[in-house]
Amino acid sequence: MQFVTIMNRHLAYYLIGLLGGLLVLQPAKGQQTVSSDSRGATSPATVESLMKRLRLSAYGVVNYYAFDWDTWKDKRNAIDPERLNTYVYYDFNDRVQFKAEIEFEHGGTGSTMSFDPLEEFGEFEEEIEKGGQVILEQINVLFKIHPWLNVRLGKMRFYMGNASKQDQPREYFTAYRSEVENTILPLGWYETGIELSGDIALSSSSYPKLAYKLYWVSGLDNSGFSSANWIRRGYQKRFETINADHLATALRLDYIFAKDSEIGISLYAGNTNNRPKDDFDLPAWLLYGDVHFTIEQHPWRARAYGVWGHLQNSEALSEANRNLSNNLGVKRTPVGAEAAGAYIEYAYDIFFPLGIQDKQLYLFSRAEWYDSMFKTEGNISDNPRYERKVLTAGINYFPLPTVVLKAHYAWRILGSGEHENTFAAGLGFDF
Repeated sequence: MQFVTIMNRHLAYYLIGLLGGLLVLQPAKGQQTVSSDSRGATSPATVESLMKRLRLSAYGVVNYYAFDWDTWKDKRNAIDPERLNTYVYYDFNDRVQFKAEIEFEHGGTGSTMSFDPLEEFGEFEEEIEKGGQVILEQINVLFKIHPWLNVRLGKMRFYMGNASKQDQPREYFTAYRSEVENTILPLGWYETGIELSGDIALSSSSYPKLAYKLYWVSGLDNSGFSSANWIRRGYQKRFETINADHLATALRLDYIFAKDSEIGISLYAGNTNNRPKDDFDLPAWLLYGDVHFTIEQHPWRARAYGVWGHLQNSEALSEANRNLSNNLGVKRTPVGAEAAGAYIEYAYDIFFPLGIQDKQLYLFSRAEWYDSMFKTEGNISDNPRYERKVLTAGINYFPLPTVVLKAHYAWRILGSGEHENTFAAGLGFDF
């Protein structure tokens, strides 16, 4: 772990030097500047130039759920305006691009938490600050240096696994993303820091090629880890600022053999001691890796995913979390030393053999297994409830390429023998 810390320090020095080089980049050929007339008003030509540089896009999801759970007999059916994500892009020139993403979630009430260390025991304070939860998910600038080297700075999407790349509703089949990635890992994972990325051509044509992403970003907060969700709630978004005592390093490497078709790996390493209080003295390094695969060859699609992870000193961490303040709003349940999971899914467009080309109707199925307490440490017991097997089947109807109507039924069996069956239907769109 000390070696990784030293490497992070050297990486920081390298990136500082790299950023210095970026500052002297010359404007791209044909770059235009903002001009105004003698009264200070922006000219129509300048407005037109700005609009050409500006791009907007968005996608949204609305879902309905009906539950039949042994573990929660009176669980209410629900309708969820899950999210509306809006994107803003602005091209400063051909090589420098700004990107922002704003997400509107659930139509609920948003709040933020702050920590006041001057109180006798330290107090957590919660403030209602906005009606409807609005989150600035991304704000970053991309420097396009070369096809095999790009640098992104700021808060950005963290591309691990399948779900991060298949985020728009037409890119995944169920009303919600795969349970493996949706349960034990942060979903909609964004971190702040530096990303190096690029494509390496392996032939004279577009495919095959290698693509990589190397990250040096903010780490997780292990006070949010839990039995049911392992590290999922450790993604720092509860407080006004992000603790950065410990940073994380991650790598994604993909072999892309056709459009929207790839096989690759992701690796992550970081000390998760970015707690609200400095109240845990032992290191709590998280190491995990995944193998992900997707292929899209209309009329069929197939995907697969597998993940395994290890958390250092999970028994001591579980004891520390048990004593956390109620005001922090975390689970305070024991944390597994290891978690693991996998899924495989297949879909086929049944309109294709019928000669219907302007619409699509996919039938799909997915089999999943995951265990958020795959292995435990010391006196922490392995609760069988947290081993879950899920079989899901359903349909996706595309009346337009960017509008999808979904329905699925999921049969979930817990390791304790209980059943949690869920019917879901949803609407998704993007533009």
